[in-house]
Amino acid sequence: MEEKITLSVIKADVGGLCGHTLAPDELLDTCEYVLEEAIDELLIDYYVTRCGDDIDLIMTHKLGTDNENIHGLAWKAFEEATEVAKELKLYGAGQDLLAEGFTGNVKGMGPGCAEMEFVERPSEPVIVFCCDKTDPTAFNMPFYKIFADPFHTAGLVYDNSMTGGFKFDVLDMYGNKQITLKTPEESYSLLALIGNLEKYAVKRVFRAKDNEIAAIASSEKLNLMAGKYVGKDDPVAIVRAQSGMPAVGEVLEAFATPHLVPGWMRGCHWGPLMPVGEDDARPSRFDGPPRIMALGFQLSEGRLVGPNDLFADISFNNARQKALDMADMIRSMGPFQPHRLPESMMEYSSIPQIMEALKDRFVDTEKVKKLEKTRERGDME
Repeated sequence: MEEKITLSVIKADVGGLCGHTLAPDELLDTCEYVLEEAIDELLIDYYVTRCGDDIDLIMTHKLGTDNENIHGLAWKAFEEATEVAKELKLYGAGQDLLAEGFTGNVKGMGPGCAEMEFVERPSEPVIVFCCDKTDPTAFNMPFYKIFADPFHTAGLVYDNSMTGGFKFDVLDMYGNKQITLKTPEESYSLLALIGNLEKYAVKRVFRAKDNEIAAIASSEKLNLMAGKYVGKDDPVAIVRAQSGMPAVGEVLEAFATPHLVPGWMRGCHWGPLMPVGEDDARPSRFDGPPRIMALGFQLSEGRLVGPNDLFADISFNNARQKALDMADMIRSMGPFQPHRLPESMMEYSSIPQIMEALKDRFVDTEKVKKLEKTRERGDME
């Protein structure tokens, strides 16, 4: 039996340099030091990067998903980076570490996590996506385009290994339930769910003919875990490409037309998801607009060859301009919907407190009508 490789991407915001804009080099260096000590003992390879104020740990190993040692290693890296963040008085130091002490798995403790286990193909291209200022549903539309839309992904028509379609695991983020839907047969049912960004998120995608894992996104919502605002969810995702999966170009094309995602300032606004290279993944305008970067790797017996900074390509310049134009348009709405998220989707809001303070001042409309008639009679007299 062929040995499997596990690719784990675990992220956390443990402090920002001047607000929510950037995780500084000192934090990345601290995480790299922790991971370097684990090479050969736990890890095969690693790559540490950042997207805005989030640190992203990309790790390969042979211990499978949800492994306590791997998750404990990531937690240790984030804890030590938090101590550095506190020394530097960075903003929001340790904000994604919701628990006191590691309990065996980072899921439910604050950090976001996307992991998949598979046997390496003769050539194994993978794309790691890292986001800032948005939430897990940011991947709903792109995943549908990549794995279910033949107008988008030509391989769904031309590649025999994909013509059988894909299966989508869809998570009900509030009901803590999951459903699996197969395309193309259940495409309309799938769209009925994942078009609702308030409730449903695509968690995993599998190739239908053999249940081979194709993609996974983190689906942790921090405000649901903590019951209050604790920062943006800022998801990460992994997509396998080529050789029976959508081509790299088909995967990336899903982000060539920006779409609106929840998040941005205070996690309370719709904004365009802008594809950027690593150097431009430092959102500042209104703490945004939301960013996504794509790092391409080749796996070689678990070794990470790369990355190729895929969105740094000038062919995404138009997508960036479209995103900026969309940002101008929707920012003009200010605190009015549709720029402002509905209350149920807001990560941070004083509206419940405002409504509590005003509740006794609301008057039944029938009483208002009677009061108006009384006033009218008084004016006539």
